[in-house]
Amino acid sequence: MKKKFTDKQIHILNVAEKLIAKKGFEGTSVRDISTGANINVAMISYYFGSKEKMMSYLYRYRVQKTRESFAEFAEIIRDGKPEMQMKELIKYVTNQLFKFNYFHGFVTQELRHTEHLKDDLLEFYNTFTSKIDSVIKKGVTTGVFTNAPKPEDILTLIVGSSLFVIRNKNFYEIYVPGKEQNYLEDAEKKVMANLLVTIFSLLGYQTD
Repeated sequence: MKKKFTDKQIHILNVAEKLIAKKGFEGTSVRDISTGANINVAMISYYFGSKEKMMSYLYRYRVQKTRESFAEFAEIIRDGKPEMQMKELIKYVTNQLFKFNYFHGFVTQELRHTEHLKDDLLEFYNTFTSKIDSVIKKGVTTGVFTNAPKPEDILTLIVGSSLFVIRNKNFYEIYVPGKEQNYLEDAEKKVMANLLVTIFSLLGYQTD
């Protein structure tokens, strides 16, 4: 079920997200957020209960916004060729995972005991898997793809590869050229290239 947020909550969450993306969850204090949002510190407790609970609200808000943007995105690519649609789907999810990388540790911890977070994430995964499935079927029907891998396996490849790289910087940065501050950007490009080759190979796609 979609959770409703007040305008004030959305304002605070947007400020908090920008700060956490820059400084990390631990490095961002309640005072940082209240100062950035131009509110009293007590308002964080009033609207969310605590900084930790605010992160739960922020995660739900982000998932809802991502689902909305994905619906718009899916509509834009709806009439494209299957190979174009698949490429854009891979790029979309990979980009979202890297862009909001600061959520992943929180999600891993919170999913163990927060049912509504599981439901929100499951709904998005199911929506995306369904879209992948329709693109694969369209590609097979038109002869663009000669194989039909399971859509859930495609999603697992995308999410698994991206999260491994995000969580194992000390290993993967050895193989990523460039400056340390550009790690996520450069790593995303490398992962994206590998995923495109791997997934299109699984699909049996042959370029002319």
